[in-house]
Amino acid sequence: MLVDIITIFPDYFRTVFDYGIVRRAGAAGLVEIKAHDLRAWTSDKHKMVDDRPFGGGDGMVLKPEPLFAAVESLTGAGGDARELAREGVRIVMLSPQGRVLDQAVAAELAGAKHLVLICGRYEGVDERVVETLATDEISIGDYVLSGGEPAAVVLVDAVVRLLPGALGNDTSAANDSFSDGLLDFPHYTRPPEFRGHLVPEVLLGGNHAEIARWRRQRALLKTRRNRPDLLTRASLTEAEGAWLAESEPENFSG
Repeated sequence: MLVDIITIFPDYFRTVFDYGIVRRAGAAGLVEIKAHDLRAWTSDKHKMVDDRPFGGGDGMVLKPEPLFAAVESLTGAGGDARELAREGVRIVMLSPQGRVLDQAVAAELAGAKHLVLICGRYEGVDERVVETLATDEISIGDYVLSGGEPAAVVLVDAVVRLLPGALGNDTSAANDSFSDGLLDFPHYTRPPEFRGHLVPEVLLGGNHAEIARWRRQRALLKTRRNRPDLLTRASLTEAEGAWLAESEPENFSG
């Protein structure tokens, strides 16, 4: 996968991907990440990338000309870049107005061969970029950042770890939180007793069926406690629904 990031602060990304899974994926040739200065596609001597909004209001808005020129240069596309989606190219506008990034969206983007991420700034981006250039408008949450650069880092990390071969164990991503609509189950490691707190006995017994059952139930309980909204979309069996309805909300013992 090729990831091109369009930003007015390319140095922001100088070392951020030099760690962990993203670095290993890059070293293995699974992903190549490049940050590009939007000002390289300006045509005036002052390299202006923003201007005042029509209709008045506070702040500045990123201009369409350099963004269109940047995307067309990086993708080889002319006109409506949405046509590239059929060829595995996704042009992602990072914006608080976009659909929220979740595990399903990350998996969807992981199927692309080329991602172009546009980092917004100031009051936003000329809407013609969103309407006719971007294939996706994505937010990482219901809050506002100073720019799209942190969001780009989050999106890249979420997507790259889903690329085949990026994780040491290919089942790790399948067991992550949100992969099956629930939060992840609790994890424990040595020592079996720490400051009077014991590891649940079922995890020490070696009965894999019982361990799987315990983990599923604890995932259900943790999801109900921390993210009950997810349960409305999760695929539960009739038996799981009945067990959850009968269990106490604080029941996290082994």
